[in-house]
Amino acid sequence: MPDAHYRVRVEGDHLQKLASAKPIQAVSELLWNAVDADATRIDLEIESDEIAMRSVVISDNGHGIPHEDVEALFGQLGGSWKGLRNRSKKKGRLLHGKEGKGRFKALALGRVAEWNVRYLSDEKLLGYKVTLIRDDLVDVRVTEPEELDAALGTGVEVRVTELDRTYRSLETKSAIQSLSEIFALYLTDYSDVGIYVDHQRLDPSKLIASRVKFDLSPIDDGGKVYPAQIEVIEWTSASERWFFLCGAEGFPFLRVTPKFHAPNFQFSAYLKSSYVTTLQSQGILDLVEMNAPLQAACDEASEHIKQLYRSREIEAARSEVEQWKVDEIYPYPTEPKTTVEKAERQVFEIVALNVNRHLQDFADQSKRTKAFQLRMLRQAIERGPDELQHILTEVLELPEKTQKELSKLLEEANLANVISASKLVADRLKFIRGLEALLFDPESKKLLKERSQLHQMIADNNTWIFGEEFNLTVSDQSLTEVLRKHRRLLGEDIVIDRPVRRIDGKVGIVDLMLSKSVPQNHAEDREHLVVELKRPSVKIGAEEITQIKSYAYAVADDERFRHLHTRWSFWVVSNDLDGFARAETRQKGKPRGQIFQAEDGNIEVWVKSWSEIIAECQSRLRFVQDHLQANVDKKSALSYLKKTYEKYLSGVAEINSDNEGAHEESANADADLVSEGAQSAE
Repeated sequence: MPDAHYRVRVEGDHLQKLASAKPIQAVSELLWNAVDADATRIDLEIESDEIAMRSVVISDNGHGIPHEDVEALFGQLGGSWKGLRNRSKKKGRLLHGKEGKGRFKALALGRVAEWNVRYLSDEKLLGYKVTLIRDDLVDVRVTEPEELDAALGTGVEVRVTELDRTYRSLETKSAIQSLSEIFALYLTDYSDVGIYVDHQRLDPSKLIASRVKFDLSPIDDGGKVYPAQIEVIEWTSASERWFFLCGAEGFPFLRVTPKFHAPNFQFSAYLKSSYVTTLQSQGILDLVEMNAPLQAACDEASEHIKQLYRSREIEAARSEVEQWKVDEIYPYPTEPKTTVEKAERQVFEIVALNVNRHLQDFADQSKRTKAFQLRMLRQAIERGPDELQHILTEVLELPEKTQKELSKLLEEANLANVISASKLVADRLKFIRGLEALLFDPESKKLLKERSQLHQMIADNNTWIFGEEFNLTVSDQSLTEVLRKHRRLLGEDIVIDRPVRRIDGKVGIVDLMLSKSVPQNHAEDREHLVVELKRPSVKIGAEEITQIKSYAYAVADDERFRHLHTRWSFWVVSNDLDGFARAETRQKGKPRGQIFQAEDGNIEVWVKSWSEIIAECQSRLRFVQDHLQANVDKKSALSYLKKTYEKYLSGVAEINSDNEGAHEESANADADLVSEGAQSAE
């Protein structure tokens, strides 16, 4: 009897999308099918020769697929038997897939996929073959069943051949790590399931360093509430960090890269909610960034994770210093007695911990060698930043990137300026906290104006919030003045003879232009940052994006800039973005926030929120915040802004007498700190 052919009842482009999955995603879908079929053993094997990978084979001992179910299973999407039930047929396991999409993802690996199926029918073992070819995705070829030796047992073997390439992600070591991350929760719940990669059983427990759960705020979608939870697994070793969106049972449906950094920690995070299952069934889970309720849950989960590892990092640093003291290699034998001595210890510990983190072999050195290096760091700190720079570069040979990260610390290593530097950082913390209150307080943000208040506060020696390396060069001038300032930086041989106009023909006005030198072989190479500040109550939308782009295009189109070694970054900044702006900031292939980049890379346009800028500032100051013991609350921060920037804040921040008293008390405390430092120095 000839083979049967079934036509898949679905649009071809939808199948093509399914057949374009990533290798690990494709393999994991086939593994999920096996465990849903009550398999207790599933094997993944890669068949290779000396030249390349030749086939991917996944075999299981599940109950197989009855021949009479093939057309329903392979002939249409959404026809899976699993769509009618929540648990597997024999063992009652929670089911992963219910839509029949997973089998088509096999073709993401190679041109041909074959299912050799064995199942029981009337106490006989029968077998048949199903074939899918990527050239004709809607054609499913099925052979007639034949009786097999009962000793073979039920199960399915999926063989994918004519592979597109050799997949490094499917090599044994990489595959074990990736699949352990995907199946970690499932294999914990179902210990009778064994998944083997090249005969090595997945055992996530051997790779897990720690595991913690946090309850999240319920996800509210139009009045319907879904519970949510985040589970974080830290791995003993992993090459990447992943954020999985899972159903309530912990089945991962989508894997995304976290949008935050947690240096030195390798983890997988699993956001679990039935809301994720709902979006998956609707086919819109891939649009997670456009879904406000789910994005809010992701943001909350990210904050939990950041706080978790921030606490872990602080504890690790504290433990490291304590261990140095126990090992008697800490170069200060007695406790500090003066403010200057305390400041010196703090600078030393920050530098030493950074050295420990960046020098991979530091922890493995002998106590004698560690003691010598720590004493050397102490002496360098006492002698000043030049000596410390020499030690870090010439003796310890730290990479250039690390030296830049420590450059701020080197400035503060000059003990004569420790107290003044501490005061500077304390004032900056107050400024940031007060600015945050002004920007996000419902009343004040309506009154705050971009140029007359917000702009002037930042222009008044506070442009460091955009980056310590920037210096104010032009404020609220036309682009013609930007050209003139640019000319003064690069030389007087450029003729400025007419205004630079935006693409719409109007003379361009910028709020701030900041400039920094780019370390290059040529002294004339420079980098500029142009910031367009918006009133906090104004959401960035199409109009604001068009305005900032018009500035960028004016620069790009002006012949006076074409041959200058200059890189431009244009920002538009406000509290919030509307839907159009958010979509613009999430373009494929671009960093988040970047909405334009010139072909030569010399002109970029970014959309930034104040929350991002403030968070970056706080991150830069965080390394000293604990050491300053600066209790910066909203009232004292607003008092600081009121006193220092009163001329810019009329009608915005009205501070009562109690708050004024709080400021005076804070100022007196700062004065006492400086006085104490002076007495100690004497």
